[in-house]
Amino acid sequence: MAALLLNIQPGDEIVVPSFTFVSTINAFVLRGARPVFCDIRTDTLNIDEQKIGSLITSRTRAIITVHYAGVGCEMDCILGLSKPHGIPVVEDNAHGLFGKFRGKYLGTFGSLATQSFHETKNFTCGEGGALLINDPRYIERAEIVREKGTDRSRFFRGQVDKYTWVDLGSSYLPSDILAAFLFAQFEHRDQIQSRRRRIWEYYNEHLAEWADENGVSLPFVPEHCEQPWHLFYMLLPSFEARQAMISHLKERDIISVFHYVPLHLSEMGRKFGGKEGVCPVTECISDRVIRLPFFNELNEADQARIVAAVLEFAV
Repeated sequence: MAALLLNIQPGDEIVVPSFTFVSTINAFVLRGARPVFCDIRTDTLNIDEQKIGSLITSRTRAIITVHYAGVGCEMDCILGLSKPHGIPVVEDNAHGLFGKFRGKYLGTFGSLATQSFHETKNFTCGEGGALLINDPRYIERAEIVREKGTDRSRFFRGQVDKYTWVDLGSSYLPSDILAAFLFAQFEHRDQIQSRRRRIWEYYNEHLAEWADENGVSLPFVPEHCEQPWHLFYMLLPSFEARQAMISHLKERDIISVFHYVPLHLSEMGRKFGGKEGVCPVTECISDRVIRLPFFNELNEADQARIVAAVLEFAV
């Protein structure tokens, strides 16, 4: 929907981090856009705002930010880069619902922001998501796009005597059953977030000394960011150490996983000019990152077993 609302056309460019899930890019490539891959920061693993400016051209139609692990990108700087050029910012806020940057909710900075309610998220209805519209000029057309390209919403408001096909669109509405399932979780938002905070802080507290001794980095959250406790990751010193840790935990019936594979090195990414060395930080981080089990019902006894297994591992 964001790509449609921004009227993305063949030949347009979007600046986007390579360290993200393919959905972030697919939406724009399907409209004919060319992704321009940007590297990430070494601390938050978010798009490196210092490298965006050099990637902006006369064809740039959007800058996409991904708030990795729910920690906000440097939105002040990014908006400062985009506004002089009149380039909309779209926030991929799949990880960041209820997270904040300088006291303001993530998803409220860009012209548009996208939310995910996939089964891996804090709040879920299995699949689906939401589009947050912060620029009022997109609201009316968004209603049409989400209703299969019809002006059905106008009809229900009595603005037209019948509705018809007026624009591009598709069936973007979630079912009532899924919406109800999701809404019930929002009613218990504080309880869910409190539980996830406990899980995150337990990992952070009990692994900090081991990580420091073994050259392992734990998540970094700047003081001006409030995270929504979405996931907990570690950065091992090398690809070999990361793979060994995954095997070590698997032998103890604990599933740990890596995360994004650099999109600029994927089969499709290479068709858009991606190659080794384009985003060196992304390539390095992708080889070293590992995510520990993290879900709402993870109890302290099981988490203690996970931590004990990690502490057994000598990097």
